[in-house]
Amino acid sequence: MSAAVSLGWIIAVPFAAAILIVMSDPRPNQREGVTLAAALLLFVLNAALVPRVLAGEALVLHLAEPVAGLPIALSVEPLGMTFALVASFLWIVNSIYSVGYMRGNKEQHQTRFYVCFAIALGATMGIAFAANLFTLFMFYEVLTLCTYPLVVHKGDAGARAGGRTYLAILLATSIGLQLLAITITYVIAGHGDFTPGGLLAGRIEGPIVGVLLALYMFGIGKAALMPLHRWLPAAMVAPTPVSALLHAVAVVKAGVFTVVKVVVYVFGIDLLAGESSAAWLLYAAGASILIASLIALRQDNLKRRLAYSTVSQLSYVTLAAAILVPISIVGAALHIAAHAFGKITLFFAAGSIYTAAHKTEVSQLDGIGRRMPWTMGAFAVGALSMVGVPPTAGFLSKWFMLTGAMQSGQMFAVAVIVASTLLNAAYFLPIVYRAFFRAPAVDDAGHAHGEAPLPIVLALSITAACTVALFFWPDLALLLARDLAQAAR
Repeated sequence: MSAAVSLGWIIAVPFAAAILIVMSDPRPNQREGVTLAAALLLFVLNAALVPRVLAGEALVLHLAEPVAGLPIALSVEPLGMTFALVASFLWIVNSIYSVGYMRGNKEQHQTRFYVCFAIALGATMGIAFAANLFTLFMFYEVLTLCTYPLVVHKGDAGARAGGRTYLAILLATSIGLQLLAITITYVIAGHGDFTPGGLLAGRIEGPIVGVLLALYMFGIGKAALMPLHRWLPAAMVAPTPVSALLHAVAVVKAGVFTVVKVVVYVFGIDLLAGESSAAWLLYAAGASILIASLIALRQDNLKRRLAYSTVSQLSYVTLAAAILVPISIVGAALHIAAHAFGKITLFFAAGSIYTAAHKTEVSQLDGIGRRMPWTMGAFAVGALSMVGVPPTAGFLSKWFMLTGAMQSGQMFAVAVIVASTLLNAAYFLPIVYRAFFRAPAVDDAGHAHGEAPLPIVLALSITAACTVALFFWPDLALLLARDLAQAAR
């Protein structure tokens, strides 16, 4: 299959699945079968590209040129390949989980849920393989709009309020800041094609570098850099499979993916390293990591604690990119994958607890690990990965970040990584302790709840296993990350 055909199918499959899901509305089994088949096919198509990417083959597809000089085009590079593989694989697992969750909780509007989910994955593939800034921005906006119905899925006042915050912040930042940054880039460079070493290298210097960087970093609202992070905890009103989509599969990963893409392919690390006006990003990312961790420490609601943990963990990727050395770029790419598997496991576990025991607060989880050992065992694995404890994937990404910070003499970054690791342990490990080492509350002692439905338990077990497997078999992720670091030079 040619490169053009392969990329075309990768974009087409999720959107075609959305149409077939609508047609399957009266038949739930068929609807969910279409979802799973499309997810499997998408992952297979992405996996088939890997040997060609590692061989350095140029994979490009021009879709259209609605305005002269602004083509909608796709191309494959190592970072996009990593993102597409992770997102497409997790669509499979999240689809399995969704079947158990949506049916177990008798959720309404299930067809709309699966349709929007499929469109979101199509937009994610477009972001992953965007060949230029215009294409990336177009799919970035599609992702925002198609996930709004998922955030407001419950339809109550809280969901609508959360949805308004979600939509307002993401659209305001992208249109008000990111689009302005993209326009300035096209004016300066004459094009927006992603270029190894940075398309702005040799074309820009001085304070304008820092200003343009700020427009990009705060314009990429999905990266949740403080203070533009409030959309993320606000979106926790959504069902758990949606939270998993937001935090692990698509939305926030699209944000930090775009951050790394802009640093490597728009500015280039040499340009940013040589400009003092760009130094602020390291400190802004470090502050977001620590402040979000402190806020997470105070949250009793489990999903809100996980949400603020995500704000912190996303800024690890931004921090790693801002260290501006190749080995830290490797850490940034690895953390996109490591965080995806670890955080989706945590959200899957939160949804499992809600489905089986109807508990939402950390303070309600005493002894729950004795009744739900698979769920809480998986939660423990995800938590250890967020802390960065071997043998979990989170250890690998933090290792490369810390190594890059020490090699470049960025002691602020070293201090942030060490301090935030301790904070991660402080807000995650007590949950594990409560679950396994405290007796159940008196009013819960006679409650006979067990594990959630099998699809839920199966899905969280798979992602927990992948979190450990990525530690022992990181070869593919490392190869792609090192190819990205080469492009950054």
